[in-house]
Amino acid sequence: MAVSPAAEGSRGDRAVLLTVTCLGQFMVLLDNTIVGAALPDMQHRLHTQLTGLQWIVDAYVLLVAMLLLSGGVFADRFGRKRVYLTGVAVFTAASVACSLAPSTGWLIAGRVLQGVGAAALSPASLALLVAAHPVPRERIRAIGLWAGFSGIGLAAGPVAGGVLTEAFGWPAIFLVNLPIGVVLLLAGLRTLQETRNPSAPAIDVPGTALSVVGVGALTYSLIEGGARGWTSPAVLASSTAAVILLAAFVAVEARRRAPMLPLRLFRQRLFTVSNTAMVVVGFALMGSSFFFSQFFVYVQGSSILRAGLQTLPTTLAMVIVSPYAGRLAARYGFRAVVTVGLAVAGPGLLALGTVDADTGYGNVWWRLAVVGIGFALTMSPLTGAAIQAVAPQEGGLASGISSTTRQIGAVLGVAVLGAVVRARQADGASFESGLHSAFVVAGALTLATAVLTGVWLGRSKPAEEPAGRDPSAAPEPVTISNDTPPKRS
Repeated sequence: MAVSPAAEGSRGDRAVLLTVTCLGQFMVLLDNTIVGAALPDMQHRLHTQLTGLQWIVDAYVLLVAMLLLSGGVFADRFGRKRVYLTGVAVFTAASVACSLAPSTGWLIAGRVLQGVGAAALSPASLALLVAAHPVPRERIRAIGLWAGFSGIGLAAGPVAGGVLTEAFGWPAIFLVNLPIGVVLLLAGLRTLQETRNPSAPAIDVPGTALSVVGVGALTYSLIEGGARGWTSPAVLASSTAAVILLAAFVAVEARRRAPMLPLRLFRQRLFTVSNTAMVVVGFALMGSSFFFSQFFVYVQGSSILRAGLQTLPTTLAMVIVSPYAGRLAARYGFRAVVTVGLAVAGPGLLALGTVDADTGYGNVWWRLAVVGIGFALTMSPLTGAAIQAVAPQEGGLASGISSTTRQIGAVLGVAVLGAVVRARQADGASFESGLHSAFVVAGALTLATAVLTGVWLGRSKPAEEPAGRDPSAAPEPVTISNDTPPKRS
């Protein structure tokens, strides 16, 4: 059957759009794992302590977590192409600023800007992809490629970080984003079409501001409490401020007509339990992986390059297993797959709590892989459970909240487990003993959550859509233009 030139052109445009959006998400996810490999070099060259390393990681994750939902609304209201390219520009410029940072403080500031760029780039990339693929089967295939390709960034991060840091020092891990960002900007300006949702809700400015400052204050108290002392004036003040600000956030969200976080969704047990479990997944996974490279370098004496390679089993296992998690949930239900995943990851973390300087790598790598396999089984089903708990037109919002809760868990994991390590060191224990305690805390919390999901998550499976209905149809109208104002309905 002959294919019209228009159809061929459309396919070519979609191929370019798929490449541009996947590469943007790849860059964001690469930065999630590439920094971990460079932390020992940052500590040495910047003369910083564990607290500084925690802020280098959490400054980025915190901004992504708190601005992710608003970033999606911004993209809908002001144009997904515009927001995507703005996010790419901010992320790229911030990466260059990070590479030139002369001190820990400047590096943290650059990481904050990176987080802002990522929070705009990531949801806009997926929104562009969905709008360009109206046919359900093509859309599902495109989203699968987007998720799979961008997931390679997670696996590539430790290796790329180790290679670049060993050869050029830690600034190189940020400079690698410069050519990617330039290519994305040039290709995106020429090929992407603008899409908007003219009926998108207004930006929840009070909710966004309160959430950023409130969670930021909580993070400050958790990180600095281990360094300054839990009763120091600054820590007590930030803890008090966090309680007040987060209470104000709840009060504001309960009264707004279009809140960024509709609290009514948490009346659904499936939604509440799935997001609670997702917080723990982010907490245990990010909090523990923060220490992987440091363990190999400081405890076992590995080089930075070798340490990057040694941490690979966790991310590689996640990339391999994640595509099957949704299929397993469709067959056996959310509860079974999530509970098994947590029950696998928990003992893996506890097993890491027993390794020491003399443990051979042959007895370490499988523990890292077990952790990756366990958490890979949980994330997709937990997001699916959150989506199933809400009305079909709120599926995108539920997915965004699920991603946000995972990121919040990651912020808290780095802060709390870092505080555990510092507390053990303050009691006279070694860094190695502090790591043991941190892994045990993460493992125990993961196992406790397995009990929670086993009892409360429910037996539901992903719902099948009625015949003829698009299972991934966007709930809102979309207009497509070439940088023109949105059409009015």
